[in-house]
Amino acid sequence: MKYTFYLLGLLVPAYFFALSCGQTTEAGAQTSPTTVAEKPASEALTSYLMGKYDQTKDDRFVTVEKPAYTDRPYMMLRKEAYEAFKNMHAAAKKDGINLRIISSTRNFQQQKSIWESKWSKTAGQAPDPLERARVILQYSSMPGASRHHWGTDIDVNALNNPDFSKGGKNEKTYDWLVQHASEYGFCQPYTAGREHGYNEERWHWSYTPLSADLTKQYLENITDKDLTGFTGSETAVQIGIVEKYVKGINPNCN
Repeated sequence: MKYTFYLLGLLVPAYFFALSCGQTTEAGAQTSPTTVAEKPASEALTSYLMGKYDQTKDDRFVTVEKPAYTDRPYMMLRKEAYEAFKNMHAAAKKDGINLRIISSTRNFQQQKSIWESKWSKTAGQAPDPLERARVILQYSSMPGASRHHWGTDIDVNALNNPDFSKGGKNEKTYDWLVQHASEYGFCQPYTAGREHGYNEERWHWSYTPLSADLTKQYLENITDKDLTGFTGSETAVQIGIVEKYVKGINPNCN
């Protein structure tokens, strides 16, 4: 098999060959996992980048310990990102800051559930599909285009900017992260003042030793036309999701 891949000239990193591609249906049932060895390597790469895999069957991922680092079940991260977070957590704790992971890895099906729930809820507010997609995209990614697919990104403590602003409960948390998160490899991808993309998210932090390269690979391999399989997907091309939202991050996170 290795010889075959060599002849095909596929240069995808070796770790993608271990990826399990079992998926979860909307009803929660598990489909039969397919190993990457049974698929072309390029498909394995794009499946991973778009979250079309089951992180519970991928040995590069670990479960976030509860209650030490999260109060929520089923939180998972790439091993490297988790180890870095634990080091950052320990350092923050010495300074009186308690970092809690409230969202971590989400695969395609999990993101689809979030997206389609918001699609239904915003129907009255924005009946036009293009307008509705843009409303949701203020803070939520289309399935297949979320950084949370990669196991490198976390949301911490709360999901609203005022909570991390002056006078907010997490003001000191945000100040600490701005000063120290980079020491542990973390960067805030959605800062204020960017030309394109999601609104500012002070709670969202990305482990750049992994995510910077994954961002590059995503931009090289995924197009708006690849974003299908969910309600409202036809708006991806019109909006320019890859160029404006995947690429439109804090340049310090590249």
